[in-house]
Amino acid sequence: MNCSLGKRRTSSAFTLVEIMIVVAVIGIMMSIALPNFVKARTTAQQKACIQNLALLDKTKQQWGFENSKPSTARPRIAEIQVYFGGTRMPTCPSRGTYTLQRLDRNPTCTCAALGHTL
Repeated sequence: MNCSLGKRRTSSAFTLVEIMIVVAVIGIMMSIALPNFVKARTTAQQKACIQNLALLDKTKQQWGFENSKPSTARPRIAEIQVYFGGTRMPTCPSRGTYTLQRLDRNPTCTCAALGHTL
């Protein structure tokens, strides 16, 4: 006689329903987490741009002081690149473009609509 006829076989594999539940839970978690990651990235880019604008303004003021320029003077990029080590300049992390403005005005970014203002 065969003894195994009366016993049920137990399987250690996952069922399709269990796998579908796990995938659904992961999907729900991703739908909650993804907007938070996007918001954190946008906020970090905005803060980095504001810091760059402040650095450009301080550098511009230093250039004006060292060269005895009036408050209506506007430095060229090449004139303040020296303060950043030759050809290096701060860049907007959102791929915006900086405009230096006159000494009595703050520099601006083309991404000002995203909060990139000093």
